[in-house]
Order: sequence, then structure tokens, then C-alpha cells
Amino acid sequence: MAALDSFRTINGSYGAVYENGEWLTNFNKMSAKVEIQKQELKLSGDRWVRHKVTGLKGTGTISGFKVTSRMTTLNQAVTLDNRAVTTRTELISKTDDPEAFGFERVRLKNVIFDLLQLVEWEAGNVCPEELAFTFEEWEPLDPIANVFENRG
Repeated sequence: MAALDSFRTINGSYGAVYENGEWLTNFNKMSAKVEIQKQELKLSGDRWVRHKVTGLKGTGTISGFKVTSRMTTLNQAVTLDNRAVTTRTELISKTDDPEAFGFERVRLKNVIFDLLQLVEWEAGNVCPEELAFTFEEWEPLDPIANVFENRG
């Protein structure tokens, strides 16, 4: 088995997030995951607890620095006239590092942000911006190839 080449590990400093194709330069951290929802099945004559997948739930966060009011106005329809209006968008995460075996892009579809961050500041500090979201589907756009396949 080949040893890990530490230069090929991916450095998150080269990550980027895009909202509907536009690079959100002020965000420097992103996380997205899919929770596999299961139901336990207890069968007679079997000591094992079996599991049935019953659903999927996509959640994530983006965070960085407040530069413009873009993210507030993107979600503004949620509070317009005190009505609940669903605003959906698409996010693409790009993980890139010039020393890695390639880059990876993942598209998150039907993204709905969980809140509007209207104000967040403290004297002497840069204003942060963090937004949690849910998504309903995802698609790998550019997976990094497994260079260890077929090496025996």
C-alpha cells in the first residue's frame, strides 16, 4: 500500500462558494452534509436491530465576513409584508488546491436559508456573517479521481 503524500492533502484555503454562479468572496468557510434518516426494525428470531432508510436531510452553513447586504436582500422575501415566502437558490462549493490531485465541485440544489442575519457587530472586530441552510438535492460536478485505484 502506498504511503500518503502529504502534499496532496487538500488545504481549505483554496475553497470557494458560489451562489447562482457568482463567487461569494466574503465567505471563507462552508459545510454541507446529508443526514440519512432511518427507522429501526426489530424482527422476531433475530438479535440484530435492522435499519430501513426512510429519508434524507441536507443541512449546511456558510460563514465569513459582512461586506455587503447581499445575503440579507437575498432572503428579504421571507419577511416581506410579514408573509412566509420561500426563496430558493443554488450553492456550488469548490475545493481546490494547486498541490492536490485535482479539484472538487459540489452543487447544492433548492437551498433555503434558515434565518436573516440583520445585525452582528462588536466594536474593534470585523463583522462576521454566518448563515445556516437546508438543501433538497446535491450533485457532484467535478469529483477528485481516486489515484489509489488499481494499484494492487
